[in-house]
Amino acid sequence: MGHSTRLDELRGSGRAKRHNARTIAALTGNPGCNRRAVLDAAGIDKQKLAERVGFPGSFGQSRFALSRGNAFEAMLKSDDCALLREVLAADAGLDYQDLGADSLGDRHQRTVKVLADARSALIDHPLLTLEVAGQTVYLEPDLIAYAHHGRLQVVEIKSFAIIDGQAESAKVSGAAVQAAVYVLALRDLLERLGQDPSLVSHEVVLVCPAGFSMRPTAVVLDVRKQLSTLRRQLSRLASVTDLIDELPAGLTFDTALEPADLAAALSHVEARYAPECLSACELSVYCRSEAGGSTAALGRSVRESLGGIASVGEVLALAEGRREPAEDQAEAAAMLQAALRLRSEALSPVPPGAGDLPAGAPVAVSVVPPGAPGAPGAAS
Repeated sequence: MGHSTRLDELRGSGRAKRHNARTIAALTGNPGCNRRAVLDAAGIDKQKLAERVGFPGSFGQSRFALSRGNAFEAMLKSDDCALLREVLAADAGLDYQDLGADSLGDRHQRTVKVLADARSALIDHPLLTLEVAGQTVYLEPDLIAYAHHGRLQVVEIKSFAIIDGQAESAKVSGAAVQAAVYVLALRDLLERLGQDPSLVSHEVVLVCPAGFSMRPTAVVLDVRKQLSTLRRQLSRLASVTDLIDELPAGLTFDTALEPADLAAALSHVEARYAPECLSACELSVYCRSEAGGSTAALGRSVRESLGGIASVGEVLALAEGRREPAEDQAEAAAMLQAALRLRSEALSPVPPGAGDLPAGAPVAVSVVPPGAPGAPGAAS
């Protein structure tokens, strides 16, 4: 059976859900999760799957955030990007091209042509492609890419605020990874055009509202680290066939199945749950329930500190000395026993008289002015 046919079988009757920049960026959040790798490679709608097995979760941007983002982007791009040019300190004579009116195929062809010829242009609504797990993914960025001093640079527009030069770290990190997806796609396109991919700068421009107004400001992000992580994860997805070949024949995640059958199918693919998944994966609430009682559910730092001890029950047994640690668990067991001893000491009752002040110790007093409430002789 061919790779494509096997993916179709895993997906079942549902339409393939294509990747976008957000889903590709989310892949870097938990690169060790086999379950996500298989489901994403097969294009399975994880949100529908989560609802079907009884663990729906609120996921994605709120309508308010989407509305604010659209309004902010429209303001920046009005009048041939007059305000955006000002924020970027771009040349007023820079050529502006909007590629957003055509079909996907035509937009991509126009994007290829413009990028092949442009040396100094603002390019609005470009359509890029990237190979993900053997599939061609269309990326429809809400950004502008522009040729500046002979180099292409990605401009990412976000509606979260930058206040006194600071923004929420998780949002900035997410924007950096998403922008890195576009940088990777642009470099891939230049390579296919026979041009030097390093013409695409690793520094991206993030444009956000300044403070609580809609006045825009721009900051520069270096995304070399994110690019490296993306390449590793996409390379891993490209070899997802190894994971799929190990699955039982006839296994499917068709959302038309009964919930119990879908849960049984999911049990064949190992998940690597971490609390961070709740903000990055539609199936995270199900995986959290499944991981109940495991150290993984407590976070990666806890799991890594415990050196591979899988269950909370085993952790407690080692801490209380009810279980002899294996050779590779000795260090973690000593740490757990010390932590339990300190906790017990901190929670133990104070012996009688232990809290009494020694003779001659200074005593803090509160001076109440005469006549004040609570003072001797004050009217009640």
